[in-house]
Amino acid sequence: MNPVLNRNLFFVKEHVGMFKASNNYDIYDPDNQEMIMSCREEKLGFFTKMLRFTDYKRMTPFNVEIKTPSGEKVLTVKRGVSIFLSTVEVLDENENLIGKFKQKFFSIGGKFDVIDPNDKTLCTLKGKWTSWDFKFVKDDIEFAHVSKKWSGIGKELFTTADNYMLQIDEKIPADNPIRLLILAAVMCIDMVLKE
Repeated sequence: MNPVLNRNLFFVKEHVGMFKASNNYDIYDPDNQEMIMSCREEKLGFFTKMLRFTDYKRMTPFNVEIKTPSGEKVLTVKRGVSIFLSTVEVLDENENLIGKFKQKFFSIGGKFDVIDPNDKTLCTLKGKWTSWDFKFVKDDIEFAHVSKKWSGIGKELFTTADNYMLQIDEKIPADNPIRLLILAAVMCIDMVLKE
């Protein structure tokens, strides 16, 4: 696992554009505003690009690679065509499956089970329908929190509605693979629920 994931705060900024089909993000260290990772969707097919400009956008497949500025792959977040409920796969830097997000049926605000490669539930990603606020929880213990509301460091970076702050709880060990899934969840939330 790349050491860049050992930190507890990540500021995720989506690239915005009038006619953009791909999903692209930059991830910053909120302390010094240095870009620490980039997320690019480079392998878009022609038909997928065309469908991204229609009402079928939420159903299109995606494949986002997260890399360090030097080009080292950190993880991949991908989904095939989605008709009703999404299952999003997360792969490590060697393209090994490390987990999935399975969208829950009839969840208000958005809810995903975060599962390992053997379909064992690790935690649940829950959202509030009244705001853009998501938490990773298991047995009422919060692992991480994703929000658009941030009043601390990095506040001046918030200029559009497409920016997110990810805060991983300090109780999660620095080398725990669940950190990969937590980071991947920000892309999952934005592309599956908020597009």
